[in-house]
Amino acid sequence: MSDPRVFFASERTLLAWIRTGLTIMGFGFVVARFGLFLTLLAAQRAPAAGPAWSPTHFSNLVGIVLVLLGAVSMLFAAHQHRVYVRSLPVEDLPPSHNRAFPVVLAVLLGLLGLALAAYLAV
Repeated sequence: MSDPRVFFASERTLLAWIRTGLTIMGFGFVVARFGLFLTLLAAQRAPAAGPAWSPTHFSNLVGIVLVLLGAVSMLFAAHQHRVYVRSLPVEDLPPSHNRAFPVVLAVLLGLLGLALAAYLAV
């Protein structure tokens, strides 16, 4: 007897990791851009050049690390899901379901997250 619930539970877990990764990436972007906001606010108050390293640089660094963490978590979740699905018996895999779509989605979003981190670093 086949039991596709095992496969669908694994897919729900992958989609939860995608959601978590997107949330971490979004939070990282907000943290990085908040540093830019602080820089603009400080420039309005005192137009003189500030130090080379400031708390806004730290904010940008933390934001980039969070974006990278979210992207890597999605890429790792896609890999882990793929390895797990390969270990399932053929009877547990629903024949009418596209098994590649969630993995491709996770990989594309992870790659976009890496590109966003590179953009924030420049």
